[in-house]
Amino acid sequence: MISLIGMGSGCPESLTGQGLAALQGAGLILGAKRLLEHLPAGCTDHCKAVYKPEDILACLAAQPDTDTAILYSGDTGFYSGAAKLLSLLRAMGYSVRVLPGLSSVQLLAAAVGRPWQDWKLVSAHGRACDPVAEVLAHPQVFFLTGGGDTPATLCAKLTAAGLGAAHALVGENLGTPAEAIRFGLARELAAQSFAPLSVLLIEREALPPRRTPGLPDDAFIRGAVPMTKQEVRAAALAKLAVTPTDNLWDVGAGTGSVSVELALAAHAGQVYAVEYDPEACALIQKNREKFAAYNLTLIEGKAPEALDALPTPDAVFIGGTKGNMDAIINAVLHKNPAVRLCIAAIALETLSVAVAALTAHGLAAEVTQISVSRTKTAGSLHLLMANNPVFLITGART
Repeated sequence: MISLIGMGSGCPESLTGQGLAALQGAGLILGAKRLLEHLPAGCTDHCKAVYKPEDILACLAAQPDTDTAILYSGDTGFYSGAAKLLSLLRAMGYSVRVLPGLSSVQLLAAAVGRPWQDWKLVSAHGRACDPVAEVLAHPQVFFLTGGGDTPATLCAKLTAAGLGAAHALVGENLGTPAEAIRFGLARELAAQSFAPLSVLLIEREALPPRRTPGLPDDAFIRGAVPMTKQEVRAAALAKLAVTPTDNLWDVGAGTGSVSVELALAAHAGQVYAVEYDPEACALIQKNREKFAAYNLTLIEGKAPEALDALPTPDAVFIGGTKGNMDAIINAVLHKNPAVRLCIAAIALETLSVAVAALTAHGLAAEVTQISVSRTKTAGSLHLLMANNPVFLITGART
């Protein structure tokens, strides 16, 4: 019989009764060196410090009739190597059982006397992790840390995005005599160092409620900078078919109204608002803060030059070009020939240039005209007052 055993904190005291019995009854014990150094009394001396599946399988093949215990830190079901090995063992016909252990989530929750059923559990240990997206999407996020992503680096990323006021809690060496718990704000813990065996809990304040696209115009902080109106914004997001994980560009972002809408829609993605006018840049930052759109990054510069260093976009909104329409479209399509593209135009000349530029790149331009009228009271009467028509131009491969 092969037993995959979760050893909790790595101390004998955190083993379950089943795990302890399986360890003491095994003729061969395999696992990481750190775990083998803390075996309970009554275990065999026949131990090997191996943890890679191929090395474990070689040991098993050399002793096919020996009851073997394979140790894992924490719980066998929480970001554990046990899952991969289990599938290999079953495919090879081994008789195998899984004995769970105490996870770092449970150890932290117990140490601070808190329930953990509402925590979002995320591994930043050897995995791609976007802490900003996770914290924006969930009010309580538990991070399993390790490698390049430590509690400090994760808190630094949150601080850089504007989430430095989030409450942070770090558990070090949980379940061991060296256990320590540290509390603080994310921006405070970003400057500290922690033990290699650490986990992080982030708790943020409630964010403004998120809603479908088309926020009221008066919800935004405005100045003399032109702003894309509510109905046009809603239509533009529909044309762009924004998904939660998209990377998005807003070129000629103005007040940032479209950028904010994009950031709220792509809450697990990133939005880059490209703008060079100083007044507009200040408004973008203010609206970013007002709507807690912390996945929105302001790029101060003029397109197309400012686009060079940006990551490949899934979709791009072009609200202003300062006469550089063709060069901007060139830059966008160079980054991603299959990008979803929507251009806003008020002047007929801009419409003509946009259609010509898309056609020159082999795209079939589709033009939608949006005409909006709103009521205005005049005494006891209600009059419809028309806004300037706006053209939305999209392009698709023919």
